[in-house]
Amino acid sequence: MNPVTLFSLIASNPLTRKSIKKLIERDGKVIKLEKFLNAYLRGENVDGEFRILQHLIESGLKSFGADKAALREKLQNSYWRRGFISVLRGIAEFGISRPFIPGAPFLVVWDVTYACNLRCRHCYSTSGKPWKDELSTSEAIRAIDVLADAGVTAIAFSGGEPLLRKDFFELARHASRQGMYVAVATNGTLITRDVAEKMKECGIGFVQISLDGRKVIHDKFRGIKGIYEKVIQGILNARDAGLVTCISTTATALNFQDIEKVMDLAEELGVGWFMLYNFIPAGRGSFEMDLSAEERERLLRELWRRTESTGINFMSTAPYYARMALQSDSQVIPTHFYNPELKGDLKKLAEFIGGCGCGRFYIAMRANGDIEPCVFFPLKLANIMEFGSGEDFLMFWRENRILKELRNKDRIEICGKCRYRYVCGGCRARAYAYFRDYLKPDPGCVIVSRILEQRVEA
Repeated sequence: MNPVTLFSLIASNPLTRKSIKKLIERDGKVIKLEKFLNAYLRGENVDGEFRILQHLIESGLKSFGADKAALREKLQNSYWRRGFISVLRGIAEFGISRPFIPGAPFLVVWDVTYACNLRCRHCYSTSGKPWKDELSTSEAIRAIDVLADAGVTAIAFSGGEPLLRKDFFELARHASRQGMYVAVATNGTLITRDVAEKMKECGIGFVQISLDGRKVIHDKFRGIKGIYEKVIQGILNARDAGLVTCISTTATALNFQDIEKVMDLAEELGVGWFMLYNFIPAGRGSFEMDLSAEERERLLRELWRRTESTGINFMSTAPYYARMALQSDSQVIPTHFYNPELKGDLKKLAEFIGGCGCGRFYIAMRANGDIEPCVFFPLKLANIMEFGSGEDFLMFWRENRILKELRNKDRIEICGKCRYRYVCGGCRARAYAYFRDYLKPDPGCVIVSRILEQRVEA
């Protein structure tokens, strides 16, 4: 029996799950698991109800080729502790599922305002002016408190242009103080040196800046002439301030020929990350702007080539990116969040961490607090103001019918029969955009595209 399978058996044992459930109960304001982690970090021996968890951790370390010292070092970081607790809560609540479901979202992407200084042709949120019912400062603070109390690991402020919200830095600082990792997705035009320093001071760790082509293409894409130089300077200011800086590009028919040039520029500017967004027809983004499955496959293969040959994290929101890595027998298996190296038996982990993460690893929130599976997936599930505490939110996370259906990759038409369904499963937002049914196949995948073509021909 390989070690990954052994760990899965231990973790999915009913007694283990029952023990973990007891540890995620609150003892006053702190969950018992926090007390265990504090003892574990000090290297103290534990007994009683903590012993099973210690055995589980040590089995996991052995399976994944890690050691206690490395884990203790990671757990000093509040974000790692939150993620670790979320994994254990996920085991207790959902068992060892394929793909894995954490006990709380690892990431919440929050369109904190729809005010914007640009007029992007592909904007999924049709931004321009703020909504009349956007959350007030006090409501937004309360929303952050609920997410923090639920154990959310990271929060990403998006929009619109988040930097246009007057209380943005107050919200970012509050989220950071609550122990969550804070990121921001911005068009970059407002990031002066002073703004970059202020972002760092208030606890923002990751800045994603949109760049969709060279000067002519980018300005045309974004709807305002003369902004390209401001974006480039914004990237440099964020990088020089010591922020983890990511260039993001949305792949459409309008900028397809320029995308490799943007990848080149990411290498030249020395940023640490490049994110290729999988365009979904939503908001102002029309179906005519979408790439063919073959064009998307070509871009992803180029992205993958660079992943293996440069020091930059070349990422993509396209779930088929991981499928391509497995097909090439690579030891690096890309996910939406990072590119882990999985050797030998550890490749089996790809089926637990891979695939479309909407409603599973992350969810989205509108400026008025409406919760959706993904920013590209306009289907309201709830509103953050409905939850009085983290426990209320976690009940929603466990029990919502649509979230349960999104997590079951076996139910998806065509994709549910594919050997790569657990590492990919297709983009559920694209299926919803094309068919108004999130359990339909994703026509952006070359495998699905060919099957659909054969059906038409028949």
